[in-house]
Amino acid sequence: MISQRIRLWDLPTRLFHWLLVLAFVVAIVSGQVGGKLIDVHGKIGLAIVGLIAFRLVWGFAGSTYARFAQFFPTPARIKVYLKGEWRGLGHNPLGGLSVFSLIFLLTVQVASGLFANDDIAFVGPLYELVSKVLSDRLTGIHHLLSNVLIALVVLHVVAVAFHGHFKKDDLIKPMLTGWKEGVSGEPARGGGLKVSIVALIVAAAAVYGASGAWLPEPPPPPAAETPIW
Repeated sequence: MISQRIRLWDLPTRLFHWLLVLAFVVAIVSGQVGGKLIDVHGKIGLAIVGLIAFRLVWGFAGSTYARFAQFFPTPARIKVYLKGEWRGLGHNPLGGLSVFSLIFLLTVQVASGLFANDDIAFVGPLYELVSKVLSDRLTGIHHLLSNVLIALVVLHVVAVAFHGHFKKDDLIKPMLTGWKEGVSGEPARGGGLKVSIVALIVAAAAVYGASGAWLPEPPPPPAAETPIW
């Protein structure tokens, strides 16, 4: 169906996007401030685990323009885009490269955080599964990647602003409303309630696994001996 107003982004994709934006901001702030907010940082990390798991399922079984195959940034697609000949809908090849980079780095970031420690009071929910030496290494990776992610997100925001101001291509409104104005193409199809339920179940299972709730309770500390005198 050819139209000047097409359905581009489905509701689950839009909810994922804005919830991830919110979670990322809270994670950065709570991580930088630390102190009492470190527990919030840990909980937000688990939320991001669930969001990523949901998006991975949706990337294979969601609607048309949310599927990874639709915007996978192959060298040929990137070349066509850089030559100004790309005419697709949804994420352009460079935008797709940004999406895949963010998902990959966020996955490494939350995975390292699950085993991290701050040498004071906080440890990740899966800390007991690794040695202290490995935990310290993963903690270092976690701190380093936070700066990389901030830089990548800033670059992403600049690219969105560039498209809106110079190319007159509003990328924000479609991610809010789901509709793309003034274009021709096929509306998004696929996804639906059943796939959403499956994705939510996978997300819940991922959060449960990452939370460490399935680990056995640590043994109680030995009772202190009462002096005989």
